[in-house]
Amino acid sequence: MIYLDYNATTPIDKRVAKAMEPYIYNIYGNPSSSHELGQKAKSAIKKARGQIAELLEATPEEIIFTSGGSESNNTVIKGVAEAYQQQGNHIITSQIEHQAVINVCKYLEKKGFKITYLPVDRYGMVNVEDVRKAITNKTILITIMHANNEVGTIQPLKEISRIAHEKGILVHTDAAQSVGKISTKVGELGIDFLSIAGHKLYAPKGIGALYIRKGIDIEPLIHGASQEFGKRAGTENVIFEVGLGKACELANKDLNNGHLKRLTDHFYDLLVNEFNNQVTLNGHPEKRLPNTLNVSFKGLNGFEVLSQLDDIAASTGSACHSGKKEASSILQVMSIDKEIAMGAVRFSLGRYTTKEELENVVEQLRRIVLGERKNEN
Repeated sequence: MIYLDYNATTPIDKRVAKAMEPYIYNIYGNPSSSHELGQKAKSAIKKARGQIAELLEATPEEIIFTSGGSESNNTVIKGVAEAYQQQGNHIITSQIEHQAVINVCKYLEKKGFKITYLPVDRYGMVNVEDVRKAITNKTILITIMHANNEVGTIQPLKEISRIAHEKGILVHTDAAQSVGKISTKVGELGIDFLSIAGHKLYAPKGIGALYIRKGIDIEPLIHGASQEFGKRAGTENVIFEVGLGKACELANKDLNNGHLKRLTDHFYDLLVNEFNNQVTLNGHPEKRLPNTLNVSFKGLNGFEVLSQLDDIAASTGSACHSGKKEASSILQVMSIDKEIAMGAVRFSLGRYTTKEELENVVEQLRRIVLGERKNEN
């Protein structure tokens, strides 16, 4: 299997699995216990928290563990809504957010909150001026993803955060797709909250983290004992937390080597050289995740293209929507022509992708795309 669906999920890195192993078999104590096994587990959590904080250039006390990106997003948006509702009931987001943001906002609308869903341009980017114009004296939170999962477009978070903080508004970003691929230093981005999903960066599914800037108090999503500085109750998932910490440490080392961007650019060059004007890039040509290539094959259906690829895993968009034979809602919001949108395929590369694999994919696409053209003639 040639795996080109790393934006959907990643395999667990063997070094991550090795780091987790002692906590599966030997160090199984409850971190709240005072005996040796419990204290070793507690120490492991502290180390993992520090590894995540280092990747984000945050402090360990600003990192709380969650079950994944969806819980992190829910914690922030619902937590801010409840804690700040006396100050206002308006939240700003975008039309291309993950459902773990969109559906939380829709839930809050039922509770009386006002939500502004900002449009994006043809590259999938939010206009900073649209953000400015949408702000009211009731706005309490702006939640904009760092990078889109389907087309990879990176949002202008620094500028958005600057505008928001001038008005005393909190800023959250869903960084599930960007953590480990591009810089996510919270100080540079200027954000107050950042969500991480472990399975997007070679850690297990079912683990995530949330950055909450020091000094900000929100209502917890899960109430109970005092774990995670009182912000997320429940006995800690030591095994997976160790795994996420190790994954962040590895990501930090690989962050600036440029390998994925070179590989993705090489792949795109191969496609353009082979298919010329029959292939169209979706998303921003430059301000895009280094591993993400969303392209449309003119006159073809993306689902049909994927079905004819042998032992190749790719996607027509978000994995959460797979199986629906209709144009991606993200591409529709970007005002991409319906015929082009229907031909879209997302290739997302990763740590284990090779040039040889990409050349194999192009060879198979040649058979599908050019074969279809021949049949049409």
